Amino acid sequence: MHQKNQSPLTYAQALQKAEAFCAYQERSQYEVRGKLLDLGLRGDDLERIISELISTNFLNEERFALAYAQGKMRMKSWGRRKIADGLRFKQVSAPLIKKALNSLNGDEYEEKLRQLIEKKGLSMNEKNTKLLNYKLGNYAISKGYEPDLVFYILKTKEL
Repeated sequence: MHQKNQSPLTYAQALQKAEAFCAYQERSQYEVRGKLLDLGLRGDDLERIISELISTNFLNEERFALAYAQGKMRMKSWGRRKIADGLRFKQVSAPLIKKALNSLNGDEYEEKLRQLIEKKGLSMNEKNTKLLNYKLGNYAISKGYEPDLVFYILKTKEL
């Protein structure tokens, strides 16, 4: 956070900090806007920096949405619903959310769900198969997977 007793950043300093922020990992406009507000920028300077970051391709909402969806699926084992919620929270537009979700590889997505269910199943001490499947289903749904896909996977898995 920007200290109150420090002199305000110049436009060039703020742009450099914003570029470094975007270069570290993909960011949404919402995140960059928040960072610039934290640095004390407002109004025209803030909007000029956002425009500059877009024109120099440091900031690309589509690239962010695609990277976010892939990363959350692969690293956090999130389902489409939770990924979509995360993108909405980052104020990504509906068409880009749809594009990001469509970019997920269906086979890899199903395999992630299978691994998630298998791993969770090993950590549970439930002997009743119906109750175990119920708990596993609820867990997978809470991770953002679609209920129909979850129940299909549970029905076809071998314990």
